[in-house]
Amino acid sequence: MDTLIFVLEIIGVTASAVSGAFTAIRKEMDAFGVVILGLTTATGGGVIRDLLLGITPPRTFRDPTYAIIAIAVSVITFIAVYLHKLHYGSKIYDRVMFMMDTIGLAAYTVSGMGVAYSQPENYGVYLIIFVGVVTGVGGGVLRDIFAGNRPYIFVKHIYALASLAGAVCFAFLRGPAGEKPAIIAGMLVIIVIRILSAHYKWNLPKIRNEQEENKPDEKR
Repeated sequence: MDTLIFVLEIIGVTASAVSGAFTAIRKEMDAFGVVILGLTTATGGGVIRDLLLGITPPRTFRDPTYAIIAIAVSVITFIAVYLHKLHYGSKIYDRVMFMMDTIGLAAYTVSGMGVAYSQPENYGVYLIIFVGVVTGVGGGVLRDIFAGNRPYIFVKHIYALASLAGAVCFAFLRGPAGEKPAIIAGMLVIIVIRILSAHYKWNLPKIRNEQEENKPDEKR
């Protein structure tokens, strides 16, 4: 199980680093800013998870593997965008951003729950689901705050609710179906909900101020 969690975290780190780097590039940050935002997005959720579970110092600071991968992916993303002149707002940019966000959310949600289950303490299902969701969305929230955006989870598409649905699926399938099938099911639920919400433009109800009516939604 430890190997599976490690693989999921590597997937989450890679996808989230691309997401953070893309956001930094959109904000016209320099190469250092791109690396820092990619690193923050990739490791932020895991750090919050470990602090909630009392794992100190957090794994990110005990094992440099996650940071090294996040930094390398951020640098590669910066170079790739620079060489290919990939501008935000383009279809390719938006699709890559969406898919990396979705993959990172799915991988981190279930890996966060896996770490919680692996602890010697007998945590209740409520805490484990909460930890999974926080791990999934934490890096993205930090990314948006650092970039000066309203956190994505509060304004557009089904994001945190997709993480919650996947976490609940994982928690309740883990006993009867086993750990690996539950992980796969949880990730699929998150990915499918995210894809459907983007395709059909699902959003939760919100009250829009009259001054905001004619403003376009913020580009990612």
